Amino acid sequence: MSPRPVLGAVADDLTGATDLAITLVEAGFRTTVVVGDREPGAVAGSTDARVAGRGVDAVVVALTTRSDPPETAVRRTLGALERLRAAGCERFYFKYCSTFDSTPRGNIGPVLDAVLDELGETATVVVPSFPANGRTVYQGHLFVGDRLLSESSMRDHPVTPMSDADLRRLLAAQSRSATGLVPLQVVRRGPAAVRSAFDELVGGGARLVVVDAVDDADLVTVARATAHVRLLSGGSALAQGLVGPRPTGASEVDVPDGPRIVLSGSASVATRGQVAHALMHGAGTRLRAAALRDGFDATVDATVRAALDAPREPFVVYATATAEDVVPGDAALLERAFGAIAQGLVAAGVRALVVAGGETSGAVTAALGVRHLDVGPVLDPGVAWARAVRDDGDDVALVLKSGNFGGPDLFCRAWDVGRRSEATTDAAPA
Repeated sequence: MSPRPVLGAVADDLTGATDLAITLVEAGFRTTVVVGDREPGAVAGSTDARVAGRGVDAVVVALTTRSDPPETAVRRTLGALERLRAAGCERFYFKYCSTFDSTPRGNIGPVLDAVLDELGETATVVVPSFPANGRTVYQGHLFVGDRLLSESSMRDHPVTPMSDADLRRLLAAQSRSATGLVPLQVVRRGPAAVRSAFDELVGGGARLVVVDAVDDADLVTVARATAHVRLLSGGSALAQGLVGPRPTGASEVDVPDGPRIVLSGSASVATRGQVAHALMHGAGTRLRAAALRDGFDATVDATVRAALDAPREPFVVYATATAEDVVPGDAALLERAFGAIAQGLVAAGVRALVVAGGETSGAVTAALGVRHLDVGPVLDPGVAWARAVRDDGDDVALVLKSGNFGGPDLFCRAWDVGRRSEATTDAAPA
């Protein structure tokens, strides 16, 4: 196996990066998630005892560009692409949310245009489908469950409201590239038919080709049909059709015993349901921007003490429990507070945290000095424990969950993997 990674990916948020890494690991790629603007080559060729000798087949760079201005998202993505190429990556993947979170100005279209130009490539596919989580594309329209994207809860998202489900129309508003569609009836005829349709559309001038997919078998077909395409784009589920060099790329992750604490900054409907479920079984406190403005350090310290002294578990620190709690102008202050709370908890000895929301995950990993993440046990589609390798060498276990992902009981169930590990160790014969 090559000591250098062959696949390089850029994700527009941290939880999207871990989601893609989970899929790549299950497809047989030993995968590292590099946080922010660090050098991928330093991880792939590390002499650190925790990394050396393992080899890395894929590197995913986790950016926080989903809600950046388009010009900023393009600049940062091209910077990540340059670092991946310098690390030896030969094929590339731009990962965005399976609900295509963006605005009429971008960022998905402008980033795809820029990456294609930088690589000198003619075209790519656009495949956000994630059937396991109810995201499918049919006749170029994105569905969430049985509803069009524009009729789902994403229509009222506070940052990226999605009022149109037609991917070609969305891309036309964002991108200077012509678009095309490979419909489901072609996908169902197999990889050769998809490749022929893709090549014909590209020959006619299309650069961004939307491909229908309503189940995992469709995604495998698309992945096989586009083996000749140097740049892939889509949600993480498309990666399940790739074939890595190993039976599995999973890393071992120790989930130590200790307080079961959740930091939830996501405003998504799924996460608000998980917060409600956890509060019914455990305890928690709402992190309020007004209190932080009145006394940031005092509020952070009080929250850390409450989490450590909680009489019931899990203990959830949450920013939003209802749609009315969402105040976009408070986001930066709340994320800074979540990072400070994570620092306080880890300084007090906590070595496992569940974190919900892409921006919250980014704030926590930055505050903890996380260099890279190695993916471990999977909890739900797109959700897993990971070993967070930190600058100070003191690793912690993290779940970094996209707002839309995970079952209703995830916050209560996440530590079961740790309990099973402890029970197995305790029962082992001397």
